Amino acid sequence: MYANSGISRQSAQTLNPLYILTTLCVVAFSVLVLFSIDIVFAQAIPESLTKKLAEFKGAEGGQIISVTDEALTREFPGYAFYVLRFRQYPVAVAPPEPLRANNLFVIKSDGSVEHVLNAESLKTLFRTALAVRTDAEARDVAKSWLQLSKEFHQDGFFRFSIPDDSIQVTAAANGGLEVTGKAVVDRQGGNTGEIGASLSFDSAGSLTNVSEVVQIHRGIRPICQATKLLDPDPIVRGMAEQDVLVMGATAKEYLNEQRTKASLELQIAIDKIWQRIVAEGR
Repeated sequence: MYANSGISRQSAQTLNPLYILTTLCVVAFSVLVLFSIDIVFAQAIPESLTKKLAEFKGAEGGQIISVTDEALTREFPGYAFYVLRFRQYPVAVAPPEPLRANNLFVIKSDGSVEHVLNAESLKTLFRTALAVRTDAEARDVAKSWLQLSKEFHQDGFFRFSIPDDSIQVTAAANGGLEVTGKAVVDRQGGNTGEIGASLSFDSAGSLTNVSEVVQIHRGIRPICQATKLLDPDPIVRGMAEQDVLVMGATAKEYLNEQRTKASLELQIAIDKIWQRIVAEGR
């Protein structure tokens, strides 16, 4: 039958209405899951930040991400923190000058917006905005520093945690306080390492010094794995699947992009592996 009509069995299956309906449902569901976070980001951008970003030609090529934390809220009441990140994988997007791959924007309580370029600029913000006089405040400030500082080292595939027991406060000889802490890299995807920080305050509560040690190592990153999920070579196909599974949820944006350019068959393969990531809590 198929030989006479010139239609392959695969083509006939593709033309089956039930097959088409099932495929559309899978695709629609996966698109909703994959895009939901980006939609939230787009709706949450304050007007003041939008106006600030308009000063930077090419800023629209990056992704805006809100940085929130209870310690930040306590120590910086009325402030909001956002990162403008330019993709680094699988193909890097070159940020236009003076922007960097990761850019911290701070909306202050007076409504002004500051572009914080690096750790030195972050020190200035902490020095001018904070006064630390108690152990509880020192702990919060250390957590706040690590929450923001780690964004300068993020490539979109690291996950960090700040263990409570890593935050240690001691009295300084000058009558102030010294606090140390660390942001630890989640070992998912082969990532390892940590960021350690030490902050010193004088008797008036002003920040006098910050020292930081960054020792982080990248694991698996997306290159072309999604395009190899249907490779005829089972070894290549298996390696691609394993890499994507190891990257887990951090591969969302990459899979998101690849499926928009893929054939229907590859879209289904991408959706299936994403469903495995979600089901297995990767």
